[in-house]
Amino acid sequence: MISSSSRFDRACGDFLLGLENLESASRLFEGRRVGLLTTAAATDSRLVSAVDVLAAFCDLRALFGPEHGIRGDLQAGDAAESTIDRRTGLPVHSLYTADSSARGPKLDGLDMLVVDLVDAGSRYYTYLSTLSYAMESCAAASVPLVVLDRPNPLGGLAVEGPTLHPGYASFVGLHRVPVRHGLTVAEYARLINERACIGCELHVVPLVGWARESWFDELPLCWVMPSPNLPTLESALLYAGTCLFEGTNVSEGRGTTRPFELVGAPWLDPCELRREMPSDLLEGAMLRECWFRPVVSKHAGQACAGVQIHVTDRSRLRPYSVGVALLDTMRRTHPQFSFTEPASPDRHPFIDLLAGDSSLRDPAFDLGAYLRRCEADSAQFCLARNDYLIYDSPGTGR
Repeated sequence: MISSSSRFDRACGDFLLGLENLESASRLFEGRRVGLLTTAAATDSRLVSAVDVLAAFCDLRALFGPEHGIRGDLQAGDAAESTIDRRTGLPVHSLYTADSSARGPKLDGLDMLVVDLVDAGSRYYTYLSTLSYAMESCAAASVPLVVLDRPNPLGGLAVEGPTLHPGYASFVGLHRVPVRHGLTVAEYARLINERACIGCELHVVPLVGWARESWFDELPLCWVMPSPNLPTLESALLYAGTCLFEGTNVSEGRGTTRPFELVGAPWLDPCELRREMPSDLLEGAMLRECWFRPVVSKHAGQACAGVQIHVTDRSRLRPYSVGVALLDTMRRTHPQFSFTEPASPDRHPFIDLLAGDSSLRDPAFDLGAYLRRCEADSAQFCLARNDYLIYDSPGTGR
């Protein structure tokens, strides 16, 4: 672990975000009317927002915000309305509205769309879907798209979980990648642009000095919450597994100070859960019995019994495996456990959309066989993604 002082001492020398590397792509911006898709979490290493940096660098004409809004204050699922940015006076167009057909940005009057989004490193995180829709819009309008790259907060080595199966694409997973994909935002864009045949004119302003083995807190950056329920790097890591509980009647800790680290329900027996949980899948983590009372979301105002997942060795932890094992253990030991029903008969249950298929709901579910299949999916994806990687292990561009 690198101390905070030494990390920030070298902030201006060894490491640059795409946002801090704009001069390398200055010709792309000449004479262009630019739109920016971003959130409040997109700052440079001195915490200057991407909006302010781009407004000073180019002819910035419009702002676009994904889920949680351009200022990052909206809860999951809350629609945002288009407005005017009070700081810059620029129009802000929400790409997450009550109108589900309004998927991509309207690019009228723009010659370029710049994307600077802070990803959480998991397929469920909807910013990746918004990026995909933006690429489709740019391809249809023959407008180039520029990704200002950012590091994967969970590092770029570990890949985990099942690959999304055909027929299960949704806003929480559009493309055939594992849950924990190990890609930067730009690498993800390169992969889906070709493999999904989007055909967008894609440009990348790369990171400088990023190594694939680097976790976010080993970089000269402050953690700015990418959304309200990812307050820490640890919550983002565990989100790769415990987000699955969004598809159940168990609280994933929303409405507490430890979302995705806490899971529980009013009827849950934490002693039995700990006792029945497969210990071999807890490598790198420990479970602690606890009680909590969410102030919003599932079981709001009710006392929930459950567990807190404490990370003891993140390099060994397999968060998706832990999430699936917890879910399976609850299902086996608690008859009150259930999956949430789909919004309509013609839609998949939400757990299927999160997991990428219906395996977790199978009455004959076999945890060991399922996790072995996940390992095979991840290994196959690691081979397929090689052509789209920008950074080698030492952090140098290819």
